[in-house]
Amino acid sequence: MSQRKVRLIQTEQKSQDRLSEKASLLFHADEKGVETQLINVYDDLTYQEIIGFGGAITEASAVTAAKLGEANKNKIIQAYFDAEEGIGYTLCRTHINSCDFSVGNYAYVEEEDATLANFDISRDKEALIPYIKQAYAAAGDDFLLYASPWSPPAWMKTNGEMNNGGKLKPEYREAWARYYVKFIEAYEAEGLPIWGLTVQNEAKAVQIWDSCIYTAEEERDFVRDHLGPALEAADLSRIRLMIWDHNKERVYDRAKVAFLDAEASKYIWGIGFHWYSGDHFQALSAVHDRFPDKGLIFTEGCHEGGVQLGSWKSGERYAHDIIGNLNNWMSGWTDWNIVLDEQGGPNHVGNYCDAPIIADTQNDSLTFQSSYYYIGHFSKYIRPGAVRIASSKYTEKLDTIAFKNVDGTIAVVVLNRTDEDLPYIVRNRDELAESVSPAHSIQTLLFACE
Repeated sequence: MSQRKVRLIQTEQKSQDRLSEKASLLFHADEKGVETQLINVYDDLTYQEIIGFGGAITEASAVTAAKLGEANKNKIIQAYFDAEEGIGYTLCRTHINSCDFSVGNYAYVEEEDATLANFDISRDKEALIPYIKQAYAAAGDDFLLYASPWSPPAWMKTNGEMNNGGKLKPEYREAWARYYVKFIEAYEAEGLPIWGLTVQNEAKAVQIWDSCIYTAEEERDFVRDHLGPALEAADLSRIRLMIWDHNKERVYDRAKVAFLDAEASKYIWGIGFHWYSGDHFQALSAVHDRFPDKGLIFTEGCHEGGVQLGSWKSGERYAHDIIGNLNNWMSGWTDWNIVLDEQGGPNHVGNYCDAPIIADTQNDSLTFQSSYYYIGHFSKYIRPGAVRIASSKYTEKLDTIAFKNVDGTIAVVVLNRTDEDLPYIVRNRDELAESVSPAHSIQTLLFACE
């Protein structure tokens, strides 16, 4: 009987390893009953199913890519959405109306008109929609697109502008609900099926950019009385509707308000969350334990404060958060902008951020950041339909997670954010495979169940 092989993929700070395949490991029988340095993998105990991993295509991303030559413009899409040549993204988020990562404020109905007769997505057709279409073509049938509004049109809001918070005027709730329907129909007419919606990006934050505030009760009532029925009336009940779309520290509180109302809850597929207030991984388990039928999706995260070329901490931050979320029932994960320019924009209020790929639009070149490779250790090897399986580790110095893919391949991710090399032994079905996790590295191990 031949020994099981373990493929080892590695990204490491102190070497040139970037999603690099290393020498394979071999399983052998656990004849002595080893007790130390173990990472146990229990493939007979399963948890949530994975929808996919991905990133956001904003107007900023599309406009930045359009400034590059054809080769690099295409290379970005291939690097993310091609499962063989790239890291296999299948999830994609975009914005309804403008967001801060647009070139300026805009809405699909600029002048006051509750009938929405002049609803027009021609602005999106310039750069945004063509680039999303490229991603769709590269990802294939697994591609799932969802959309989030940052703000209703200015005329629908209490403060009369898209920026600086404000609320949706009560008299426009019905029109705003129909606005989502119009968006879905317009995008689908362009050949882009919409998989899901979030009700509002960052519903708690008054931002200097496009923003709109909902209390938990206001969001619940808007879904129950307006948005849910509007989707239903348009035969769009298939759309996965997500609430909150904000930081994890209040994810349980917001879930409770919406999901304990049966009339609202019937329209809501799940809850979206960001990372900007800290880990709060246990809050995700609290939501799952109380509402096990609801989906949990990471809808946004980025390294704030502009471009940080060469930063290794950004990759480690991504991986630590992804593992923590996955170990607490997250089923889908979406990064923020897939690409930004050398400044970390464009952003119409100067809220510059980092991205896994940074484009130098002056010299037509791309820089792949550590975050790109760290994300790839999950997205490339934990495929849609994979299920999380149980695992345990011998030390808190390592972050670990394990999945079983549809094809039976087990994927184990091992993250080491410390300054020391850490030995470990993978144990599965009474067999062992020895390895070492180098300082500041991430590894994905792939092996068959049997």
